Order: sequence, then C-alpha cells, then structure tokens
Amino acid sequence: MKKTGYPILFAGIVFILCMAFWIIYLMQNVETRTMNEEARKNAGGKFALLSSGVTHYDEAGPDSGQTVILVHGFSVPYYIWDPVFDSLSARGFHVVRYDEYGRGFSDRPETEYNAGLYRRQLLELIQFLKPRGSVDLAGVSFGGPVTADFCANYPEMVGKLILVDPVYAFEKPFNSEGLENYFMAYHHEQQATGQLKDFLHPQRFPHWVNRYKVQMQFRGFRHALISTRTNYSEDSIISNYRKLGKSDLQILLIWGKQDHTVPYFYSDSLRRILFMAKFLPVEDAAHLPYMEQPSLVIPSMVRILKNN
Repeated sequence: MKKTGYPILFAGIVFILCMAFWIIYLMQNVETRTMNEEARKNAGGKFALLSSGVTHYDEAGPDSGQTVILVHGFSVPYYIWDPVFDSLSARGFHVVRYDEYGRGFSDRPETEYNAGLYRRQLLELIQFLKPRGSVDLAGVSFGGPVTADFCANYPEMVGKLILVDPVYAFEKPFNSEGLENYFMAYHHEQQATGQLKDFLHPQRFPHWVNRYKVQMQFRGFRHALISTRTNYSEDSIISNYRKLGKSDLQILLIWGKQDHTVPYFYSDSLRRILFMAKFLPVEDAAHLPYMEQPSLVIPSMVRILKNN
C-alpha cells in the first residue's frame, strides 16, 4: 500500500471506532424522556414555577406549625426524607421537601449547577410558600452544603439547622463533561444499584434502586450531577461551615458511624468548626441514619426543633 493510503486507513479506523462508541452510547443511554407536564402527571406532590424552572415539592402538617424544610442530597430526590417527612408532620410541624433542579420531577435547566443556583431555588421556594416567620432547615449529605450556604447568606431567615452526614469534601470530575456523560450512561445500572451503599442494611430497602431509576429516564439528570461536581466549590463549603461556627445558630449534627459515603471521620473535622453544635453519633447506621435508626434519630430532631 502506498503511504498516501495510510491517512485514509487511519481516518476509516477512527470513524469506525467513533461509530462503535456512539452505538454503545445509544444502547446504554436511558435519558430518553423530557421532563414536562406529561411526565409529572402521576408524580404526586405540588409544583412551583421559579426563575430557573419548575420545582417539584411536597408539604404536610398544619399551616400553623413551624415550617421545616428538608433538603435532599446529591442525587436521590425528596423521597429520601420519607420517614422524617411523615414523622415531623404527624407531630405538628409544617414540613416541606423538594427536588433540587436536575433531580426527581423538577426541571433540568441547561445551566451551571453551582451554589448560587441551589441557593436561589431554596430562597424562591420559601418566598413562594410565604411561611410565617423564620424556617428551620435540615440537609442530608449534599443537602448539608446547600443548607449551610443558605444559612450563611440569609441568617435572618433560619431558626435552626439539622445536618445529617453532610458533605465535607467534594471530589471534582476527572474527565471532561462529555466523557463523564458517556461513562455515566454506560454505567447507569451500577449508579442505580450503588445507592444501596448508603445503607448498612440494604436488604431492608428492597425498592430503593427502582425508585432511583425513575429520574434517570429524563434528559439533563447526568448533566446536573456532573455540573454540580464541576462547579460547586469545595472551598465555599468549608467557608460556609466556618461562618456557621461563628454564629449563634442552633445546630444538630447527626452522623451514622458506619457511613462510607461521607465517612464518619469527617465528623471530627466538622465538629472542630461547629464546636457549639449538638452531636448525635448513630451506631448500626450508615449514610442515612434516620432511615436505619429512626427511633433514635427522629426524636432527637424533634427535640431541637422544639428547642428542647
């Protein structure tokens, strides 16, 4: 073969490889639906149109009760709070939970997912709901940085804060968004089953994986996760915790001692910053201690919310 044929051969091989990767992507990609009114028909809950899109939320308990807003973690939407939502509303609190942008049945805006986006969503939802007086916040996992950021920026709006196994360090993506998107599409099944690692006793939660898979069908879910990891500053996370450590905000810090998602040793670092916070270490529980040890954790949440 003449040397002039090599570029053509190389180009052909590259084309075939690209087509192969594209076919694999199409076969593995589960993000085939658009989040819209039709998709939300049987979602339950309520919806608020905010500046960056529709937010899916739910509320329960008497309107006269103290408002407690529950903020979920990095990728599992508001159902992650089921036992707390039910228990607090039954005890007379007005409880609100919502899906962050990109998750659950909220919109997936094509934008940069940074601290400002999550802060505005929470602020605008509170303004939409018009609660009486200040609100109390509870954040689990990534909901910890989101609620801490809100408290640091709007301290006058928050009465008490509960942090459950909150994110302390935030790992950035190693690859470009395009490659990360491809790998996440290819490994979508592992991503769903991987949610069971949040439990010490995953066999107690047989429907957890299938519930998670619902949101994975809608375009923009992977972008929301990748963009958050790329654009949410780890420095701002620590900075906000430090601001709270200098405030007089009442804080309850809860941590599962067998947590491998946000390892328990981070509790030592955070307690040095939030030295005034009440601390509840939970034995025989991983990343979601209020689900694995509800009889211990939820009463502790009620006590601080009632100022006891």
